[in-house]
Amino acid sequence: MTDARPREGDSRAGDDPLVTELLSRCTFAPAGEPLVCAVSGGPDSTALLALAVSAGCLVTAVHVDHGLRPGSAAEADVVSAAAARLGARFRTVRVEVPDGPNLEARAREARHRALGHGAATGHTMDDQAETVLGNLLRGAGVHGLAGMRAGPTHPLLAVRRRETVALCAHLGLSTVHDPSNGDPRFVRNRVRSELLPLCADIAGRDVVPVLARQAALLAGDADLLDAIGDLVDPTDAGALTAAPPAQARRALRRWLADGDHYPPPADAVERVLEVARLERRATEVPGGVRVSRSDGRLTRVPSTRPGPVAPA
Repeated sequence: MTDARPREGDSRAGDDPLVTELLSRCTFAPAGEPLVCAVSGGPDSTALLALAVSAGCLVTAVHVDHGLRPGSAAEADVVSAAAARLGARFRTVRVEVPDGPNLEARAREARHRALGHGAATGHTMDDQAETVLGNLLRGAGVHGLAGMRAGPTHPLLAVRRRETVALCAHLGLSTVHDPSNGDPRFVRNRVRSELLPLCADIAGRDVVPVLARQAALLAGDADLLDAIGDLVDPTDAGALTAAPPAQARRALRRWLADGDHYPPPADAVERVLEVARLERRATEVPGGVRVSRSDGRLTRVPSTRPGPVAPA
């Protein structure tokens, strides 16, 4: 890992009308706040870096090298040059992610660990639309269909991908191309290149803003459901059993997630409800956690074995 302090920036971002217009749609933290930006070197994350600096944040650009393809380490030099020009700090981190099943998910988790909590990403409105459709294909509920939440960690969700490309060209910032973005092994890439264009053709219009608007509406619904779920103590087996199933699931979902990026799947929540109802002695849930019941209370402890426990 290397860490470089910024040199005096020479970008044209300061009073640029294009930057000003894009910033009006962004949700960065207040000026003067420290902000880690995940910067791969692509147009989206490079635009994130430029806009974050222009927003007055104290920016550190972090490049995470997964080591998954030849020449990936050289991309850090492109990010370093952009950070130096814009006046941001720079750090690069190398993580090991072996090729194989669930590569995209494992790389994402490794990236989250390297970046730390609260890092900003360059996800755009187009990414939001792809996330919503991908989650729909996986059978997600209202939280999954709400997609990503706008805020300091996702400040570009009202910006289109074509606009990040245009901004980088306008500012003369070099970017890199990630060939994995065209790999059909990944669901997101097929959603981007096949499903979204088909949806647009059927609808007769650009569906990205439609999906983003639906995600924002569902985010409000999800927050309301979470507030209702918070009225139930998720460790009280009796209260869970007496509550409406939807409310009990909400309470358990938040308890089991415990601040994780990705909440537990529906089948894991249902198994825990079975524990609360004495239909199962205990169960294992993703994340290496075992949930059991004793004296009417549910407890969560580190797992000692993989897989769900068989019903009693």
